[in-house]
Amino acid sequence: MVTLYMYDLQTILEHFIADDLFLSAVPYGEGHINDTFAANFQKNNGDRYRVILQRINHLVFTDPPGLMNNVYGITTFLKQKIAAAGGNVMRETLTVIPAKNGDLFYIDRDGNYWRMYVFVEDAITYQSCRNEQDFYNCGTAFGNFQRLLSDYKTDQLVETIADFHNTVRRFEALKEAIRQDKSGRAKNVQPEITFALNREKDAGAIIELLRSGKIPYRVTHNDTKLNNIMIDNQTGMGICVIDLDTVMPGAACYDFGDSIRFGASTAAEDETDLSKVTMSLQLFEVFAKGYLSVAKEFLTPAETESLAVGAKIMTFECGIRFLTDYLNGDTYFKIHRANQNLDRCRTQFRLVADMEQKMDRMQEIVKKYSVK
Repeated sequence: MVTLYMYDLQTILEHFIADDLFLSAVPYGEGHINDTFAANFQKNNGDRYRVILQRINHLVFTDPPGLMNNVYGITTFLKQKIAAAGGNVMRETLTVIPAKNGDLFYIDRDGNYWRMYVFVEDAITYQSCRNEQDFYNCGTAFGNFQRLLSDYKTDQLVETIADFHNTVRRFEALKEAIRQDKSGRAKNVQPEITFALNREKDAGAIIELLRSGKIPYRVTHNDTKLNNIMIDNQTGMGICVIDLDTVMPGAACYDFGDSIRFGASTAAEDETDLSKVTMSLQLFEVFAKGYLSVAKEFLTPAETESLAVGAKIMTFECGIRFLTDYLNGDTYFKIHRANQNLDRCRTQFRLVADMEQKMDRMQEIVKKYSVK
């Protein structure tokens, strides 16, 4: 997170809000990509309110205008659905505050892109699940997000990160990293390389379903962790899905699978003791129950059948990305100690192997909760 003094925030804020009194701004949240601030204002009548101001990291998201068109389009669409259902449009989805000139962003003199949202009060995000109920709520929130957007035309969305879940491309990048062996590390990770190469056919499983039309393209969030859901302080329920930068066309099982990869693991992503790493069937069932309680309404039979496989493929994809980065010298993922990317790779591959052993049971659980 940057310090407050790197930017002239008051000047930036004036391009969004010029009529109310600016009081203060402080860094906010625990995000690692964009710079986020909570800014406080006071109206003429004395009422105070907060907004979220963010600098979009244009090195990661190279098309900020396209990204903001995505965000504005889906949040506008969501508001229509929420209003029709009698919900609270200001709390159940993000609200973009345009710049004073009408643009969805402001570009400062250094070429940084800034955006503003209404602050969702009386809600909080958690970095990890405190209990099974949190993971169930995570499933219902992301299932409902997909449900509300199930008839949104995906051709209106730009790819904010090209080939983000193109596992075939990810696998080709791994093979190139093995061939080049830039850091001379391949000799140390032959078991991991063999594990990956033995599963090359898996890389195209979801891509082929999409390309063949066996499953449809959906609006997918692509970062389905609990910390991207606002939890209502009073009810404890997930009310608002946030961090919409990676919303793109994709497969429903991308979001389901990534949640399982991260949330149903019994160990940390960089655990060094692999004996602690398993995919909990109990947690898998908790999430599947929550997700399918709403998603079964719109999923096709082929999509439902792809969910458990999607968990394995998303985990495999993440593992090969960590292995690729390790072989390339740790140039993409941030590391805080030696071999961290290798340890991350090993936990993902351990989960993949465990899922392969439990796949029949995973499919049974999905089938159990998908009955309409």
